[in-house]
Parts: sequence; structure tokens; C-alpha cells
Amino acid sequence: MNEMITIPREEYDRLRAAAEDLADIAIYERFKADLAAGREELIPSEFVDRIIDGENPVRVYRDLRGLNQTALAAASGVNRVQIADIEAKRSKGSIETMRKLAGALRVTIDDLV
Repeated sequence: MNEMITIPREEYDRLRAAAEDLADIAIYERFKADLAAGREELIPSEFVDRIIDGENPVRVYRDLRGLNQTALAAASGVNRVQIADIEAKRSKGSIETMRKLAGALRVTIDDLV
């Protein structure tokens, strides 16, 4: 049986805002735990800005990880020339290539495309 209660709109709005605050706190706490466990990372704003400005994400994440193209090629199994072509936007790279690069860079494919 559905029971109904009536409360003033002001009280309803207050309760709803408190519930939203609680949800935000839970998300924040979960992120902090994931960060501490190494499941999340903070990306410095200079790298985020480079992606926002249109620089190729493969190049940005490669720089963030301190790798040159040769080291990324060795870690991913992707030819260095192919990496150079992707970074220069002469090639998009296959899904398999992007999967290998994402794995070597410790990001998701979505981060790279």
C-alpha cells in the first residue's frame, strides 16, 4: 500500500538539496579512495589544456608518462613511424593500435580518441 505524506515545499527542497549533497560527498570519497589505491590519477592542468587546445592525446599522454616515441613503440608493440603519424594526425590508427597504445600509456581508448 502506498502511503503519502505532505510536507511544505521548503522542507522538500531542503531534503532534496541535502540528498544531492550526500551523493556528491559519496562520489568524492569514492574518488579519494580510488586515487589512494592507484585506480585514479590526477592529470596536471598543463596536459589537460594541451588536449583541450587540440593537441593529439597520444602525444600528450606520452609526454605525461615521460616517454619518447621509441619507448612508447617498445612498450606498446606499435611501430614508431605509426605513432608519429597518429600524433601528427596523418593517421587515426586502428582500434587494435589504439588499444595497444592505451595499454602502454595506462589510459582508456576513450582518453585517446
